[in-house]
Amino acid sequence: MSKIQRLNVSCIRNIQSALLEPSATINLLYGENGSGKTSVLESIHLLGTGRSFRSSKLDPLISHDDDEAIVYAELLGGLKIGLSKSRRRIHQLKLQNERQRNWESVARELPIQVLDSNSFLLLEGGPKPRRRFLDWGVFHVEHSFVNSWRRSRKAIANRNMLLKQARLDLAQLEAWDMELSTSADEVDAARRKYIDEFLPIFSQVYRSLGGANADELEITYERGWDSERQLTQVLTENRGVDCRYGATQNGPHRADLCLKLGKTNAVEILSRGQQKMLVSAMKIAQGKLLSQALDRQCIYLVDDLPSELDRANRAAVFDQLAGLGGQMFVTCVDLSAIVESLSNPPEMATFHVERGIITT
Repeated sequence: MSKIQRLNVSCIRNIQSALLEPSATINLLYGENGSGKTSVLESIHLLGTGRSFRSSKLDPLISHDDDEAIVYAELLGGLKIGLSKSRRRIHQLKLQNERQRNWESVARELPIQVLDSNSFLLLEGGPKPRRRFLDWGVFHVEHSFVNSWRRSRKAIANRNMLLKQARLDLAQLEAWDMELSTSADEVDAARRKYIDEFLPIFSQVYRSLGGANADELEITYERGWDSERQLTQVLTENRGVDCRYGATQNGPHRADLCLKLGKTNAVEILSRGQQKMLVSAMKIAQGKLLSQALDRQCIYLVDDLPSELDRANRAAVFDQLAGLGGQMFVTCVDLSAIVESLSNPPEMATFHVERGIITT
């Protein structure tokens, strides 16, 4: 079960050592800005994904005077996950005391969603965050997807290397074109299937949150190359352009989700508050779909939501999140702002964070 019952954090930012025994439902971490609240969420995200949701650089996560950071969690049901991140050595990730080569198995055991200020780049940013959002969902509900995705990435990397050479090896390029086309079709099929399942759930959640222009909002998936042609044909016809840029311009790595109201991008019409509710609905819908597909709940890391949503919208989002039945870790400066947003609060735990020290 994807719920943490014991969490140990050592040498993550300003947290020297902390032990938490969280509630299986809602966990509120409150304290002043800079106290270390978000570092707890960051530790959970690091353990489950190998990445920080705050920065692309991992070294700053390790406390300034230390060489190694450690995060360890025990899940309900007895599963144990541990991570050691060192400045000088390669990381060590263990699941049930077995060394892991990558995060695939751990990520499946700890499906993590984040709601923070950066989440709203899903609308404002380029295709990459939307593609990552889509692939997170496909990874969890279509287990064969990750192998197809890796094959496509390998084909693109090898193809790009050939494109940069002064003398083009046409036979090798055509071989990688075929491999990319085959794996890209598999990636595209998995993404399409996921979107078909996601959209009705999203529509229901968005309407229940009072989403603006719910009848007009349209989300469409673009696969990254001409929808009417095979990728091998597109790659052949655009070989000159690819050689000029030294990179593959068409393929699954160019996929995107387009959110529009009529013919206009939704981000250009919706207010800032309306955008936040739209993104919240998308994140909640992913959690619902995962639960339906796998009978497992997401862990939601919610960082300072009171500063992102007004009171009414905050209450609506929390009601939806609480209704998922999963585990939440929520940070805030003002504890009452969260408590007042919970219309029917389940059993929950509160943790006060001050200068990296966590007390119950």
